[in-house]
Amino acid sequence: MNTAGSKGIFVGGASGMCLATATQFQQKGGQIAILDLPGSEGAAIASKLGGSFHPCDVMDYAATDQAVGDAVAALGGLHFVLNTAGGGNRAVGGTPQRTVKKDGSRHSTDTFAKVVALNLVASFNINTAAAQHMSSNEPNDKGERGVMINTASIAAFEGQIGQVAYSAAKGGIAAMTLTMARDLGSLGIRCMTIAPSLFATGLTAGVPAEGAHNMTKDAAFPQRMGEPDEFATMALSIFECPMMNGSTLRVDGGQRFAPK
Repeated sequence: MNTAGSKGIFVGGASGMCLATATQFQQKGGQIAILDLPGSEGAAIASKLGGSFHPCDVMDYAATDQAVGDAVAALGGLHFVLNTAGGGNRAVGGTPQRTVKKDGSRHSTDTFAKVVALNLVASFNINTAAAQHMSSNEPNDKGERGVMINTASIAAFEGQIGQVAYSAAKGGIAAMTLTMARDLGSLGIRCMTIAPSLFATGLTAGVPAEGAHNMTKDAAFPQRMGEPDEFATMALSIFECPMMNGSTLRVDGGQRFAPK
């Protein structure tokens, strides 16, 4: 796919890795629409990038469908979707929990289900909505109609103590990638997943240098948090390369999470 002239939706695009990708996409000649929470900076950012903003909570699946449809209408089509929305237990009002805690109590099933809904179910919903719109595109000269990228985490493979819900949710995203790519292959729609390590965005952006080093000292190189623009570079490389399909790519500097 050629970025110039393409139309992309960026879910979670008001900040971090998704904002960096939307910015690079726009700089390379693409048109953008940002989906994010109503209280985000999405409207100001979309205006700055010459795009449109569509507020939504990805946990409200029907409202997200509507937001995707509104974004496609504003763009006049759809070729690319990047979704970075998600989070762990704290994102749904809980705390990190062991499967069975030291006091003998068990992990909250309600919290587990909410984390899976926020990460895995919401990603699936965004993908199905986006793919339905992409399926009506005229294919390019290589038969492509669109590309979808989801965001997992290296916690999908080396989840730490207290991350059982988050690891299950992100592992589910990785697991559905190839099957979804196979489902959509006949339509010329590709599906990929990026699994980043710790990136300097969101809650980690304000971590002091010493703390950041301790969190990333097990990486091969570089031993630091990733930068949002490095994620964006990978995402756009996937978009532009027709052979990138059905896989989960780690962007982690060779880091492997220890148990805690």
